[in-house]
Amino acid sequence: MPICSVPMQTKLDARYWIIDTRREQDEGRESRIENRVRGFTLTELIMVVLIISLFVLLAQVNFFPALRKNTFKAQVQDFVSTVQMAASAAAESDRRYEVIIDLTEQSYLLRQITSPDLSEVLEEEIIVENDFSNNCRVAYVQFDDGDYTSEGRAKFRAGHAGWQYGGKIVMLDEKEQPYSVVVNRLNRIIELKEGDVALLIPKAKDEVPF
Repeated sequence: MPICSVPMQTKLDARYWIIDTRREQDEGRESRIENRVRGFTLTELIMVVLIISLFVLLAQVNFFPALRKNTFKAQVQDFVSTVQMAASAAAESDRRYEVIIDLTEQSYLLRQITSPDLSEVLEEEIIVENDFSNNCRVAYVQFDDGDYTSEGRAKFRAGHAGWQYGGKIVMLDEKEQPYSVVVNRLNRIIELKEGDVALLIPKAKDEVPF
């Protein structure tokens, strides 16, 4: 009687081969899925980092200018630019401008004078309006005609011929250190000087030796 052991062994081998093949396919499929999951997780991580970076950038754009505006240097430079703007605009036209410093409210504004009533400030006249802060405040204002004020309002008017009065605005930083914004009626240059500087008082005609 013939013995058919070889074919049975072949069938078993074929079955094991099929099982191994399927196992390899399953392992390959799982590996691809894991790779896809890992790839997706990396993509998500990159997107999260990009979004966070974008939020940080937006915060810097919005926060740092606001923070800078509260520093003494920035505030006093804005004020000096406003006073200089009044002098330059008046020199280039026949219009008159006025810088009003409110020492009580610690604020200032620049306006173009359009009304004969100089005490009334019209809304449409205002060009610049701003406030000081605790980091930058006005201590007092002294005019070159001898007038002095540490409260209320101080006004500097500029026309085509120059400033009506000169003077100095003494400002204090967060450490109470004084700085002087000097308005010289003899020229149109606004100077910022460290300390409470002596004000140059124009001499009367009879005091000039020549």
